[in-house]
Amino acid sequence: MKPPLHPEEALFIMTYITIEIKDRIGYLILNRPEKRNALNAEFVEELKQAINELESEKQIRAIVIKSSGDVFCAGADLAYLKQLQSNSFENNLKDSENLAELFKQIYACSKPIISMVNGPALAGGCGLASICDFCFATPNSTFGYTETRIGFIPAIVFVFLRKKLSETQSKLLLFTGEIISAARALELGLVTQVVAKEEMEAYVHNWTLKLIENSSENSLSMLKKMYNALDGLTMDEALKYACEMNAQTRESDDCKAGIDAFLNKQKLKW
Repeated sequence: MKPPLHPEEALFIMTYITIEIKDRIGYLILNRPEKRNALNAEFVEELKQAINELESEKQIRAIVIKSSGDVFCAGADLAYLKQLQSNSFENNLKDSENLAELFKQIYACSKPIISMVNGPALAGGCGLASICDFCFATPNSTFGYTETRIGFIPAIVFVFLRKKLSETQSKLLLFTGEIISAARALELGLVTQVVAKEEMEAYVHNWTLKLIENSSENSLSMLKKMYNALDGLTMDEALKYACEMNAQTRESDDCKAGIDAFLNKQKLKW
C-alpha cells in the first residue's frame, strides 16, 4: 500500500476496502455495498494486506472492521461461487488456504480487532465478524453459518468457533445453518454487545479508546499471543509457558512504568 499509513487522521482507499485512521484506531471498512460486501479472492487478499499494514503501524493500537451499506458481509459473491464449481481440487485448496490465512491473521493479530456489524453477516461474512476478538452488533443484525444450505461446510471458521462457543452451541449453528438475531447471538456469546444503530459508531469508538487507554500495547499483544500458544499444551506445559510469559512481562518497560504509576497513585493512559 503506497504511501505508508500514518497515525494521524487519514483516509486510504483500495478497490474493495477503505481505511480510516482516527485516535490510534484503524477502521477497516468493507466497501462493496453494491454486492452486499460479498467476498471473492481479491477481496480476501485486500483484507489480508490491509490488516498487515495496520498491524505494522506502531501508533495504531486497535483495528475495527465495519461495513458500508446495510449489510456487513453476505459471504461469497455469486460469480465467485460459480467459479468454484469448475475449479480443480488444487485450485479450491489454494482458495481455501487464502481464507484460512485471513482468519488466522485476524485471530493471531498482535492488536485487538473488533467487528462492528450492521445488518446481515452470513456464511464467510459471519466467520469474518465472529473471528474478531470482540463483536458489536445493531439490533437488526443477523448471523448465520449458512454454508450447509448449499451443500458446503463452514470448515475454516469451525476451527476457531469451537474455541469461542461450547460444542453444543457451535453444532447448533454450524449443522443447521440457522440465521439468528443479534439478541440470540449475544445469548450464545457470539456477540459482545448489541448497540442501537444510531449509537454504534460513537459507542464502539469510545469503547475501543477505553480499551487501549487502560491497557498497554505490550500487555494486549502478549495476551493475544497466549491464546494461540496454549492450544494443544498439557496443563503442566501451559502453566510453565504462563510463568515464562509472566516473568517476561515483568521485565518490560510498560510493566515497570505501570507499577511506578500504581505505587504513586497515578493513572496511566497508554
